[in-house]
Parts: sequence; C-alpha cells; structure tokens
Amino acid sequence: MPYEQFTTIRKAREAFHLTVLEGDRFFPQLNPIAPSEVLAGTLKETLPIVATSGSEKARSEGIIYPLLLEVRRLLHRQVSLFSGEDFTVEEAVGLNGMCDFLMTRSTDVLEIDAPAIVIVEAKKTDLKTGWGQCIAEMVAAQRFNLAKDNPVSTVYGCVSNGIQWQFLKLEQQTVTIDLTVYPLPPVEQILNGHD
Repeated sequence: MPYEQFTTIRKAREAFHLTVLEGDRFFPQLNPIAPSEVLAGTLKETLPIVATSGSEKARSEGIIYPLLLEVRRLLHRQVSLFSGEDFTVEEAVGLNGMCDFLMTRSTDVLEIDAPAIVIVEAKKTDLKTGWGQCIAEMVAAQRFNLAKDNPVSTVYGCVSNGIQWQFLKLEQQTVTIDLTVYPLPPVEQILNGHD
C-alpha cells in the first residue's frame, strides 16, 4: 500500500499504532522574516495565476517549491530539498512511493540522507485529504532516520495547497495536528510560524 493509499488519519493511525492529538500552534513565536526579493517576486507573479488554477502541479511548482527553497536559503543551505523523489522505506507496510517534498538535515543533494526532518504534501484544495498520507510519510522518515542511526526526536509534516498551510509533528508514536490553517499571504507566517 503506497503512501497515497493512506487517505484518512484513521488508516495511518491504525496501520502504525499512533496516537493522534488535535492541538494548537506548536511552533514558537518568532520575529517576522521578510522574504527575499527572489521569493517576493516569484509570489507576486505566481499567486494570481495559481490561486485561480485548480492544478496541484501549478500550486506545487509556483508556490510551495519556491517557498521551500527560501527556507533552504534561510538555513544557509545546511538542509537539502527533494521534490517528487521515491522514498521507499518499508514497502511491506506501505511506506513506499513518492514524496511531494522532503527536507533533510544534510547538505547532500544527490540522494536522500538522514535525518529526514520535514515532509510536505501538496494537495489541490482540501487539506484534510492529505493528512493520512503526510502522517505515513512522517512515519517513514522516522523509521528511515532510525535505520540510518540518525534518529531525531521530532519529524515535521505539512499539508498545503500553496495558499493554505497546515502543520503536523510526529514524536515517538504521537502525531499532533495544528488545527490552525495558515494562509499565504502573508508569507512571513509560513517562513517563521509568526501570526
């Protein structure tokens, strides 16, 4: 069962014996981070087009990928970003398939290396249709890190349609879903979690 078969939270929760908590903001409040001229210009061009497009691909390429590249720049390229890569971890339990976006705390850009820290699942419109798949991908990242002797205490996930962002985190066997839907614009709250 590839990641996309986890169409609900229940399917992921039962398959991986998880506890799922509905919560509030779990990122700390930070000072606003203004986007670079590159990201600001890209969003100025793409938001009007993508906001009216029903295409998941247009949203992924026009908003989500440029924003994740900005995060990589802000972190001085000490993380790597992968888009549309195969992330097969344990095929027998359904932890296989393509991840829309994956970030690692590694500078290696040629292949996915541990630790995998962030999963972003792009969806056309309804964010909740991506929760189960995102959770399964987060479990895969957690197991991938452990198998590579590079465990991290928290793996983060996000489901986005480009103009709406919702965040999840996985700690041990507990998934917390921030019930707040963060809109874009403004981009600052996505870049740094600031309301």
